[in-house]
Amino acid sequence: MATRTAADRREAARAAYDAFVKDCPTSQLLARISDKWVGLIVSALGQSETGSMRYSDLGRKIPGVSQKMLTQTLRSLERDGLVTRTVTPSVPVRVDYRLTELGASLGDLLSSVKLWAERHFDEVSAHRDAYDESATAAA
Repeated sequence: MATRTAADRREAARAAYDAFVKDCPTSQLLARISDKWVGLIVSALGQSETGSMRYSDLGRKIPGVSQKMLTQTLRSLERDGLVTRTVTPSVPVRVDYRLTELGASLGDLLSSVKLWAERHFDEVSAHRDAYDESATAAA
C-alpha cells in the first residue's frame, strides 16, 4: 500500500466534503448558513403565515438589517436554492420571497437554534457577567 502525502490526504478530505478542511466547499456553506442575517431571514420566512413575505415586510420583521444586507443575503439564499423570488408586475412592483423545500429543511434547524438562544439568553448572560467579574477581580 502506497503512502499518501499530506496534499493527497487534504485533497481526499476535500473530495469527501470534510468541513474541517479549510478549502472544503462545505465549510463555505457552513459559513453562509451561520450568518446572523441568514438565520433571521430563514426563520422569518419559515414562520410566515402565508409561507412568503415581501421584501419590505422582511425588512420590518428583522431588526437592524440594512437594505443592502437584506438584498445581498436574499440574493445569496436565492443563488444557493434556499429561497425563491417572485416578482409580480404592479405599481409599485411586488417582490415576494419563499423558502424552497431545501430552505425549509434548513429553517427547521435554524428555528431551533433561534429558540435555544431565546430560552437560554438569561443563563448565558449570567455566565458572561460572572466571567467578566472574575476577570476584572484577577486583573
